[in-house]
Amino acid sequence: MIALIQLLLAVIAAPWTSKAGLAAENTALRHQVIVLRRKLPGRVRLQNSDRLFFVWLFRLFPSAVKAVVFIRPEAILRWHREGFRRYWRWKSRARGGRPPVNTDLRALIRRMSVENPLWGAPRIHGELLKLGFEVAQSTVAKYMIRRRGPRSQTWRTFLRNHAPDIAAIDLFVVPTISFGLLYGLVIVGLGRRRLIWVNATANPTAEWIARQLTEAFPWDQAPRHLIRDRDGVYGNAFLKRLNAMGIHDHPIAPRSPWQNAYAERLIGSIRREILDYVAVLGAAHLRRILSAYAAYYNHARTHWSLHKDSPVHRPIQRTGAVRSMPVLGGLHHVYARI
Repeated sequence: MIALIQLLLAVIAAPWTSKAGLAAENTALRHQVIVLRRKLPGRVRLQNSDRLFFVWLFRLFPSAVKAVVFIRPEAILRWHREGFRRYWRWKSRARGGRPPVNTDLRALIRRMSVENPLWGAPRIHGELLKLGFEVAQSTVAKYMIRRRGPRSQTWRTFLRNHAPDIAAIDLFVVPTISFGLLYGLVIVGLGRRRLIWVNATANPTAEWIARQLTEAFPWDQAPRHLIRDRDGVYGNAFLKRLNAMGIHDHPIAPRSPWQNAYAERLIGSIRREILDYVAVLGAAHLRRILSAYAAYYNHARTHWSLHKDSPVHRPIQRTGAVRSMPVLGGLHHVYARI
C-alpha cells in the first residue's frame, strides 16, 4: 500500500520535474536493471564502474538518488569521499624533489649518531661526504637520534679512556700435591689486559705484597689507580707503599667480586688453561708455571676484547711456512711463520 502511494505521488509530481531530472532517474533505474540482470549468485555485487556511475550521477543530479533501490544514499556519499581522496592522492604524488633516502643510509646515520654522542649534523654530514654519500645536511639532522639533555659520553668510553691508568690486583689459592695451600698474586693492567706481575707464596703478608708492588712498577711507571678487594692481607704496609708511589687505592664493595672483574677473569683463565691440568709441587714450581703463562698470555694469546690481538701487539705475518712451538708443556702452542 505504501509503495502504491509513493508511485502515485511520483506520477502527480512528474509534470513539475525537469526533463534532465527525469532522464537522470530513468538512467539510474535502467542501470539498476542491468546490475540485477547479471545473475550473480548471492547478494547484489557492484563493480567499480557501477560505483563510479552512481557517484557521477549523484554529483550531477542529486535528486536521482531517490530512484536508487538497492543502494543506500550514505554508500554513494562514502564512495564519493573515497574517490575524492584517491584523486587528490594521485594529484599530489611525488613528481621529483629530493630523492628518497634508502634504509641503509638512514641506519648508518643513526649508528654514527649513537656511536659519537659529541657529533652534530655537520660532523656526521662531513663523514658521509668522505664516504661517498651524496646527502643533504638537513637530511642527516632529520635521521639522527633525539637526545634528552646535554650530550655525554658512555660509560664504555669513559672506562676505555681511563683504563691505561688503572691496574687491578688479586690473590688466589692453589692447592699443592701434598694438599697444602699456596697463594698466587696477579697484577693486571686494564688498558691492554697485560699481565704485569705474577708471584706465589705460602704466607702472604702486607709487607710481601708491598714489595711485589714495588717490583711490578718502576717509580715513574706506576698507575694512578689500583683496584683491589677487601682482603685483610692488604694492611698498613701495603697502604703506605701505595701512598708513597702516588697510587690511589680503590677497594671494591664487600662481597662484590664483579667489581674487580678484570683480575677475576684473568684468574679464571689461569685456572682453566694451566692450573687445572698441573699438579703443583711447591712455591718455586708455581712461580715457574705462572711466569711461563704470563709470557704466553702477554705475547701470544689472542683476546676477544682486543680485537683478536695479544696484550703486547702481535704483528700479522703473511709470508713463510707456519710452524708451531709448544708452550706450558704442550698444553698450548704458539704459531708463527718462519
